[in-house]
Amino acid sequence: MKFLHTSDWHLGRAFHRVNLLGAQAAFVDHLVETVRAHEVDAVLVAGDVYDRAVPPLPAVELFDRALHRLAELGVPTVMISGNHDSARRLGVGAGLIGRAGIHLRTDPAGCADPVVLADVHGDVALYGLPYLEPALVKDEFAARKVSHEAVLGAAMDRIRADLATRPPGTRSVVLAHAFVTGGQASDSERDISIGGVEAVPASVFDGVDYAALGHLHGCQTINERVRYSGSPLAYSFSEADHRKTMWLVELGAQGEISAAERIDTPVPRALARLRGRIDDLLDDPAHAVHEDAWVEATLTDPVRPEDPMARLAARFPHTLTLAFDPEGRCEEAGTSYAQRLRGRTDQQIAEDFVAHVRGGGHPDEAERAVLQGAFDDVRADDSRRETHR
Repeated sequence: MKFLHTSDWHLGRAFHRVNLLGAQAAFVDHLVETVRAHEVDAVLVAGDVYDRAVPPLPAVELFDRALHRLAELGVPTVMISGNHDSARRLGVGAGLIGRAGIHLRTDPAGCADPVVLADVHGDVALYGLPYLEPALVKDEFAARKVSHEAVLGAAMDRIRADLATRPPGTRSVVLAHAFVTGGQASDSERDISIGGVEAVPASVFDGVDYAALGHLHGCQTINERVRYSGSPLAYSFSEADHRKTMWLVELGAQGEISAAERIDTPVPRALARLRGRIDDLLDDPAHAVHEDAWVEATLTDPVRPEDPMARLAARFPHTLTLAFDPEGRCEEAGTSYAQRLRGRTDQQIAEDFVAHVRGGGHPDEAERAVLQGAFDDVRADDSRRETHR
């Protein structure tokens, strides 16, 4: 059985104020054509269909068109909600839509109710495991504590228990939206840490033949059976070196991964991260290749140049961000605010702030626990309010 694994569409998202809806529509066209050209048996969308809980109307319309086109192909599609989606909104009409072969899995309680497909070798059970906010689903899964590993582990126990009741030789696929240990993050993913921990071990997916993951925006292979497709488009300059793709995965007769191929997605415009003195950036012929790219420029001139954005735009008309890092400054002073925050969690930023306002001395264990508890409570409250909105 042949699957096309994708995730993190983030419909409605912009790139540094550049509207990406046209690029996202081009991706949907490419997805449909790939399904047709490669005779795909099922499409797997592992969460973050939308960029936010209440997406703009054009994004909803694009999603609607995508559903109709996939249904017209007659190829089953399984989608789960991610941490950016409103599970309840995305799941509206799931029962009716399922009759058209589009299976929306947004309710954690239904994670062990698979979509069952069949080929010449027998059944394949596809389980949709939506993003699980630990504070909201702990009781549902009787998890031992409030953590991603605990709730994912409990949900996977349910899935393995259901799989054990099915005919011998039934193959299995799980869609999940999580941060798995070994994965490489980028700047465009929302922090999902709980208690200071966000990653779960890949072993949580033991017992299934393939785990189609979403959340991280870079295409990655955690192991042969656990993979991220990554986002189809770049959503931050930290993804400048990413090759944006979907996974075309073939599941063999015994549940082996008999083939796994990366299918490139359309690139609306290349990304370039340029650094140096402004005259060098403007004069160096080596930068000619970047003249049509979206550009993030960091100027290192000892003195801030006059009218730098306009001068850069004369050569690089798609310059989107401009930062300054003058040569000779000490590392801390010469690092931009955004650079100092890059890759840091909310907890780490808050701890640094406490140290700054008290004039030194980082929070002790008790203070760190108070801060982490506050972040966990806010995140859970946001999720509850979204659920009941």
